[in-house]
Amino acid sequence: MCDRVLADVLETLPQAGERVVVAMSGGVDSSVVAALAAARGCETVGVTMRLSDSDTAPQRAGSCCAGADIADARSVADRLGIAHYVLDYQSAFRAEVMEAFADSYLAGRTPVPCISCNQTVKFRDLVQVADDLGAARLLTGHYVRRLDGVDGAELHRGVDPAKDQSYFLFATTRSQLGRLGFPLGGLDKAATRALARHFGLGVAGKPDSQDICFVPGGDYRAVVRKLRPHAERPGEIVDLEGRVIGRHAGLIGFTVGQRRGLEIGGLAEPLYVVRLEPETNRVVAGPRAALAVGAVWLESLNWLGPPIPPEGLAVEVKLRSLAPLVPARIHGGNGAPWIALEVPQFGVAPGQAAVCYAGTRLLGGGFMIRTAAPSASFPAT
Repeated sequence: MCDRVLADVLETLPQAGERVVVAMSGGVDSSVVAALAAARGCETVGVTMRLSDSDTAPQRAGSCCAGADIADARSVADRLGIAHYVLDYQSAFRAEVMEAFADSYLAGRTPVPCISCNQTVKFRDLVQVADDLGAARLLTGHYVRRLDGVDGAELHRGVDPAKDQSYFLFATTRSQLGRLGFPLGGLDKAATRALARHFGLGVAGKPDSQDICFVPGGDYRAVVRKLRPHAERPGEIVDLEGRVIGRHAGLIGFTVGQRRGLEIGGLAEPLYVVRLEPETNRVVAGPRAALAVGAVWLESLNWLGPPIPPEGLAVEVKLRSLAPLVPARIHGGNGAPWIALEVPQFGVAPGQAAVCYAGTRLLGGGFMIRTAAPSASFPAT
């Protein structure tokens, strides 16, 4: 089984003798990619990005970019006999990912920092490193597929639905996609670990990353407080008519669709966070029915698919990383692009990404900036 898988994956890599850069995080996925490139006979250069403050930063089981990861990447590179460099991206990561994360919460949005990280320091900057080194391709351990289409490179979902990471890569540009390679997109995690054992990699049994790398234990509020010490301001919780029904300790403790934490008793039905109003510092709460969304408007649209016609384009859209695909139609409009949903969706939070697909192909997406109820009319501006 492993020999057949190995042969198939090797055929997807650049030719022997070509130089490639591998983004090595220290985890099993990127380590296997480096081993595959070396086995193919490529001139393989491993690059690890230093994002945390120190190699000896406290370890967090299940998080990426922990202090030991750089050492793990270096150990794998030594075993494979490939060049390995550690590049310091602490300042860029803090400014473009961590600071933006905190500011999004202050603006009443629910950010996806892994998208920002891939969009900036990982793809933009590492593609530049690959270019500077004269590499044929930048290879990463993401579970997505880069396929050649009629009009050039296309981005497709990974074959394993449980590991597909395409949602987090929607902001990959056409020019970047032409320089990237994802050797693991046709595998599941079990096959990847089997390859790690085949190559004798010490990280073969290393746990998968779970947490956002700079949010230990998932406590994002603590991170926002540290970055923005005056972030938490007490305010009012109001119902849909604006009547005060409670108090909150700070908007950063809430996201659209949330039920826990409102702590409002004596009501006939459960309440959910329907909207956050940073301008008034209010949390608007209502019944679950008030969460229904029929359309979303986007900013920073990155489009890899065919042109969107005036009447819109039928797509399937994912509104959260773990949400199912739902039928929709995306419109270009004269202003912000917007998506009409065929079936109302619940708990749709501004700041999250809406990512469009046609079959397995990722067409593009953007960050949601506002929503409308199913009963609303949907102008294209």
